[in-house]
Amino acid sequence: MSSSTVTVIIPAYNEAARIGSVIRTITDMYDYEVLVIDDCSIDDTAAIAAEHGASVITNEQNYGYLETLQRGLRAADGDILVTMDADGEHRPVDIEPLVAPIASGQKDLMFGKREGYPRPSERLFSWLVRLRVDVTDSGSGFRALRQELAEQLTLPGECTCGTLVLEAHEAGARIGEVPTPAGDTDKPRRTGWWHWKHLPYVLKSLL
Repeated sequence: MSSSTVTVIIPAYNEAARIGSVIRTITDMYDYEVLVIDDCSIDDTAAIAAEHGASVITNEQNYGYLETLQRGLRAADGDILVTMDADGEHRPVDIEPLVAPIASGQKDLMFGKREGYPRPSERLFSWLVRLRVDVTDSGSGFRALRQELAEQLTLPGECTCGTLVLEAHEAGARIGEVPTPAGDTDKPRRTGWWHWKHLPYVLKSLL
């Protein structure tokens, strides 16, 4: 791999029970900066993240995932930015396969492909995106991208599903994906009701 620097961005909200082990596993494996954006948690997420060596930015109020992610993308210093969840679903061992094609100059954006899409809306978005881009899991939150590409993204809508990959494609990004099996997490998956509010943004991006 080249000498590109990497920042791992972790948006987090009330993840005190999980964030420490996630950060520790990353730093045990890689010499990467870890940047946690705490979305005004009411537990000790920020303090535990800092104790485990992460740089921490805390939102002044609870903004939600999308704005928290955007803040991380703007604040990160790495040449390559990796985004992953705080709950342990994404395995740190899979970071290198995402980063390597970007560091070698082959890709600008890499997605971690999940084994399945639990929400019908995610399946719909991925089907729509494949009309334009050959990516099968456009809703994955486990991804790596060049900092220069991140600076161009406006990320409209309610989340990143579909719209991030379509906006990157429009910007001329070379996009790929690799399988990334899910890690163990006991966190219940919430219903993605906001996806239906996001659908018009996906359709607009396609058009």
